[in-house]
Amino acid sequence: MKLNVQSPSSLVSITALPLNTIETLSDGVLRIGSMVHMSDAAIDPLILDAYPVISEALLAGASPQLRSMATIGGNLMQRTRCYYFRDTSFACNKRIPGSGCPAIEGYNRMHAVLGTSDKCIATHASDLCVALAALDAVIRVEGPQETVRKIPINNFYLEPGNTPEEENELQHGELITAVDLPLLPFSKKSHYLKVRDRSSYEFALVSVATAVDIRNNSIRSARIALGGVATKPWRAYEAEQSLSGKTPNRASFRSAAEIALRGAKPRGDNAFKIELAERAIIKALTTVSQKEE
Repeated sequence: MKLNVQSPSSLVSITALPLNTIETLSDGVLRIGSMVHMSDAAIDPLILDAYPVISEALLAGASPQLRSMATIGGNLMQRTRCYYFRDTSFACNKRIPGSGCPAIEGYNRMHAVLGTSDKCIATHASDLCVALAALDAVIRVEGPQETVRKIPINNFYLEPGNTPEEENELQHGELITAVDLPLLPFSKKSHYLKVRDRSSYEFALVSVATAVDIRNNSIRSARIALGGVATKPWRAYEAEQSLSGKTPNRASFRSAAEIALRGAKPRGDNAFKIELAERAIIKALTTVSQKEE
């Protein structure tokens, strides 16, 4: 709004809604209210103990000042955007459908290599959502007449396709009320790695959220989600499956990394992201596999 990209006729404040608690439910699910501040969630004992990847992702995002004001729900709803979207002197299919995507032929170093289309190659900017994607988080949404929907985060965000202006499954009149994290014992062995141009207040060039279940020097299960390289928080399912039953070593991690980027489509300036993402995956998996339970 400050850049005149959007000019709504009215705004509704939801700060008074009672959605600012973090609690463990009877089935072991951890529920984070949508109005919980990012800074509070990052240091909450329940999150620090059971889901360190969430805390690490939160602390990697924005700046301390913004984290103290920004909420979990607000982070989930930030736009997938780039500098062409923010500068109204350029065409942008997100702002004006059908007007074009200048990033495809223009300067696109920060843009996506996964999940793109010929209509949009902007990256999803959230750190938190990458961690949530790795953990199979569920977004609770409430609509008119108190109807409640539970949307898996990996189904919530949409790839641009032919309609990049449509970014998620939220319908008119609906509000995110909470995020549910399923009981996942090996989530304690998780990690978030963010690679960026500077160490603070910067979007990711590449990020990796990962968790692994290792028993008797064999990987039972693995989770890998990527940020900075895709048009939505990107879950690398095939790479995860390739690690099942493998010994946690550099060779198996490298193979998984190559699988994760197999479908990448570089656009010139962002071609370096493919190798950078592969290296980041290897480093993240190496780090998390060496973590103490």
